[in-house]
Amino acid sequence: MNTSWLLLSMSLAASVAFADSPDSTFIKNAAEGGMSEVELGQLAQQKATNPAVREFGAMMVKDHTAANDKLKTVAAAKQVTLPDSPSVMQKASKKKLDMMSGDSFDKSYVKGMIEDHKADIKEFETEAANGKDPDVKAFAVATLPTLKMHLQKIQSIASSAGIAD
Repeated sequence: MNTSWLLLSMSLAASVAFADSPDSTFIKNAAEGGMSEVELGQLAQQKATNPAVREFGAMMVKDHTAANDKLKTVAAAKQVTLPDSPSVMQKASKKKLDMMSGDSFDKSYVKGMIEDHKADIKEFETEAANGKDPDVKAFAVATLPTLKMHLQKIQSIASSAGIAD
């Protein structure tokens, strides 16, 4: 067997194995979550009545756009095709929020951001601790401090606005 054919076969096998790995699943889930955070942040900038909630929305757009860009680079290097939109569940949450206004929008958005960031932190901590691919693991480790800061910020906004999480 020709050496280049053997290397190509091994490379393809590794790509297929990675595509079905927990690291690949993490990348896809992180991409959906990141896109959702940007879309919801844009919605908060438009609809929130509380200036702190609007500012948080702007931070979500800025920070998650940056993280999404880094994730695209990792995904491309790993030959992982990213989803082109948030998950069906995330789209449904956005649609529900889009129908709200005023104080009910603010409360719902804040509570949702607290839940989302708690779940995201767990996923990123799991990847940081158990990930097999060093690049994917490094992305999770590098992104965790921002996610934790977001959670603290939105919990602070909730507290000052009298919103129980």
